[in-house]
Amino acid sequence: MKVIDLGQNNSILNRFIAELRDKNVQKDSLRFRRNLERIGEIFAYEISKTLDYAQQDVITPLGIAKCSMPQENIVLATILRAGLPLHNGMLNYFDKAQNAFIAAYRKYGKDNKFTIQIEYVSSPSIEGKTLVIADTMLATGSSLVLAYNKLCEKGEPAHTHIVCPIASEFSLGYLSKQLPHKKVTLWTAAVDEELTNKSYIVPGLGDAGDLAFGDKL
Repeated sequence: MKVIDLGQNNSILNRFIAELRDKNVQKDSLRFRRNLERIGEIFAYEISKTLDYAQQDVITPLGIAKCSMPQENIVLATILRAGLPLHNGMLNYFDKAQNAFIAAYRKYGKDNKFTIQIEYVSSPSIEGKTLVIADTMLATGSSLVLAYNKLCEKGEPAHTHIVCPIASEFSLGYLSKQLPHKKVTLWTAAVDEELTNKSYIVPGLGDAGDLAFGDKL
């Protein structure tokens, strides 16, 4: 698995990440969602540089222009609900992509231990396609691996891009062990060192789903 940390380079992306983390800016849920959307657009642009291209003739009012066009079939997948604004940002750029959605959540038991429950998967075939899985945060990595395996029941992707703006060091190690032989690229903008005993990322940003869409029961 290849890891690309865009946050190591100075760009406007770092400001958007900082605003996601800022507890005062977080009070504006509209801005929180918009920042996630803009972050998704940036990641989509960077991923587009890795795709295969071919020249095509485009007819203009005055002649024919030779344009370099991406050739890959893309499926954009996200884990509900926190990943929706991020997904929408990437869809703004990959507007011809097919889409997949996974409903997953943590079910807690005793001693802060939890299992990942997947209740819903909607996906087209991903056989031979470029799969992009987006989720705002990557804490333990367990839900991402389960989602990936569920999606692979729809076929074997040619390549998978995992987009998680904020990840933990633990999750990077976990994914490397779980997906060692897979054609996978992980894109992030920040890697945090600490996980709490409830597996929350520190400093992280809190519950992205609640910040984007309001509290849940």
